[in-house]
Amino acid sequence: MNLYEIWVDLVPGTPDLEFVAAVEGWLGLLKDRGTVESWRVSRRKFGFGPEGLGEWHVSIEFRDLAQMDEAFHHAARRTQDVEEAHARVYRIVTNYKSGLYRDFPDPERAQ
Repeated sequence: MNLYEIWVDLVPGTPDLEFVAAVEGWLGLLKDRGTVESWRVSRRKFGFGPEGLGEWHVSIEFRDLAQMDEAFHHAARRTQDVEEAHARVYRIVTNYKSGLYRDFPDPERAQ
């Protein structure tokens, strides 16, 4: 699995459940198209976490980099449904940071 990890804060005044619903709408659309395996939304607890990372963490799982590339192609097409779903998330977050991780050792690793 390839894991696209995202950390964000919410724009002040944004209800937390609005953010979760927006992420579910956006990633659900991509999952319905077969370009995302699964995702998880989590929130920092009791203020614990590395300084500089947002209060919110979204972890998106892709089967492989080809599937991830297809998800990015869907976003780049900017069709009305994709653009609206992405904008519902993008307009309410700030301090975006991301990283790409993988299970280790992965199947490609020579033993």
